[in-house]
Amino acid sequence: MEGTRQAAGVGTGDAGPGAPVHHAGARAPVPAGSRAPARRPAWLASVGRGAVFWCALALPAVTADRIGLNEPRPLWQQLTGLAVLATAAASARRAPLAAFALVAALGLADAPALFSVGYGPALAVLALLLGLRAPRAHPALAVLAGTAAVGIARIALVGVDPAPEALVLTGTLLFGCVLPWLGGRYWRQSRALAEAGWIRAARLEDERRHTEERARLRERARIAQDMHDSLGHELSLLALRAAALQVAPDLGTAHRAAAAELRVAAADATDHLHRIIGVLREDDEDDGDDGEGGPLPLAPAGESVEELVARAAESGLPVRWEPRHTPAPPSEPGGLADRLLYRTVREALTNAARHAPGAPVTVSVTGQASGTTVTVTNTAATGPGSPSAGGSGLLGLRAAVASLGGEFTAGPHGEGFRVRAYVPAVRTAAPAPPPSPTAPFARARRRVALGLGAAAGAGLVLVGAAFGWYAYTETRSVLTPSAYAHLRTGTPYEEMAPVLPQREAHDPPTDRAPAPPPGADCRYYRASGELLTSIDHFRLCFDRRDRLVAKDVVPGLHDERREEPRR
Repeated sequence: MEGTRQAAGVGTGDAGPGAPVHHAGARAPVPAGSRAPARRPAWLASVGRGAVFWCALALPAVTADRIGLNEPRPLWQQLTGLAVLATAAASARRAPLAAFALVAALGLADAPALFSVGYGPALAVLALLLGLRAPRAHPALAVLAGTAAVGIARIALVGVDPAPEALVLTGTLLFGCVLPWLGGRYWRQSRALAEAGWIRAARLEDERRHTEERARLRERARIAQDMHDSLGHELSLLALRAAALQVAPDLGTAHRAAAAELRVAAADATDHLHRIIGVLREDDEDDGDDGEGGPLPLAPAGESVEELVARAAESGLPVRWEPRHTPAPPSEPGGLADRLLYRTVREALTNAARHAPGAPVTVSVTGQASGTTVTVTNTAATGPGSPSAGGSGLLGLRAAVASLGGEFTAGPHGEGFRVRAYVPAVRTAAPAPPPSPTAPFARARRRVALGLGAAAGAGLVLVGAAFGWYAYTETRSVLTPSAYAHLRTGTPYEEMAPVLPQREAHDPPTDRAPAPPPGADCRYYRASGELLTSIDHFRLCFDRRDRLVAKDVVPGLHDERREEPRR
């Protein structure tokens, strides 16, 4: 009944005392008297973010105009600058290159050298966003080069002192544009590298799991192969002992029958072992995967090929050991090549005992400096062999020997069978260290860091040179107040030249100076050698005959503010 009530309540939202159950994709019911919160439109949030961004860009310009860091500008010019900043803020996400170009044009219109207290921060921020959001570097480089070309052209046409202004333009481009742009590209590259690193980590984790699974399957197949070879060999020797016991002359009839049954049971056990182990083996098993330091085969510890042959002879197998000359140790004792030779002899003796009972077997080993050759030959069988079909032991040995660069042959030889394997000497070598997975990322970061360092170094050199030139020119345009006080109107320029500075003021305050006399040529000189501050200037006006007709003191901005309350 409870299930019926719940099923009935699915469509109505009433599911008893528990939580309400709804259809997938259906809206949750709104309780009576309550109103669901309205979701804010996406465009409204985007407009809000754009407005905040525009306020951040416009704040330095408005502040600089208010506190007097900029020269007084008309209201329409200030409003035009704010409108351009609003357009740049609106297009900074979708068109960062256009936004940067707009602010660069605004900066060049405000100052030919591009250095502006009001628009400089906005230019640096949009250069950073340009490097972060623009996928390609060539368009940004083209805009930067165009900005430099337009700035140089403006300085050449309307600049008062082209040399220092060109240096200021270069420093502004490097520190206010190129360096933030490179920082944005570095940020973008770091994010891309971090994302690629996580993807690579996930891929490496998958590969590690697959590698572990393959290693587990290979280990299972290796154990299966070693069990097959070792136990099959021991069962074959057990069958030989039972056959020898069966033909013993002093054995009773009952015991002779038991020995015969034991021999048949050993042969059947070998066949059953082969079928069971075959299920565990993989079709693509490569017995040559065992490397140095891997698990040893299931064989008596420290048993050599000669001891293996001796133990088989003691079990009743008619086998003869024929060692050959060994001029040099062909391989390391207990190494991969030594174990492979042992497995070859063991498999050949097992096959001879099973399929050619009673046939004489000869085992010969020839050692050379380059490797070792082992040959196992048996003649025709003197009794009935095992009816089971041949297994995959010889095929696995062939693959293992081939993996080391050796040669393996097995086939009929005269009336019998011969197995021959050449195994080259295997020397243990120190494995080469694997390449670091972080090497590509480190190289990419190094390239970006070198680019940032080169830009910063070049900028420091240029800014230092620009400041040095500025300090040199400004200090060479200082007219001392005492020398100014001794100047009299009507004096020719030639008489005043020895006391006048070598250069004129770089940026004269023409907007704050009184109207010059008609037809006069006015020259400005600094009243002191202070730098980076607004100081008083002296203005000397000469007529067409180079005679002094007017001399004025143009106060600095701070002096004007101090005088305003007294007016």
